[in-house]
Amino acid sequence: MPRVYLDTSFISACITTRSDAGSIVRRETSVEWMETQRRRHEVFISVEVVNELDSPSFPVREAALAFVATLETLAITDEVLGLAGALVKHKVMPAPIGGDAVHVAACAIHMIDYLLSWNVRHLANPNKVAHLRAVCTRLGVVPPTIVTPDLLWDETP
Repeated sequence: MPRVYLDTSFISACITTRSDAGSIVRRETSVEWMETQRRRHEVFISVEVVNELDSPSFPVREAALAFVATLETLAITDEVLGLAGALVKHKVMPAPIGGDAVHVAACAIHMIDYLLSWNVRHLANPNKVAHLRAVCTRLGVVPPTIVTPDLLWDETP
């Protein structure tokens, strides 16, 4: 069964109260993914996701924390932080060490197949795939495939 990591942007999309067209599409797609696709995958988050959702500035903090309460949480180990630092150093991910770099590093270290994200600037960005793969290969790890939820869909019954 494929292993999938849900990043903060995915969780946020599921519980957003925003009413603009883009937010509505992301919310509907994400909720439908959880309803129809989750059972086809092992689903994970990390402590980094929980920390981001638990920020007092996060607009729907309580709903977000409730949403992730039953998901399996990956540890942020020294190995994860070391890889995150290397991703920042090699300019695969923006500084500081945290957020996006930690999400990708947690996936690589914990051997997660897919990172599900709506963050198309730094994560689900096709222009970064080759750079990420090259850096990870040099460091001896396999990066996750980073996709938006609409690209990780199985229609078979």
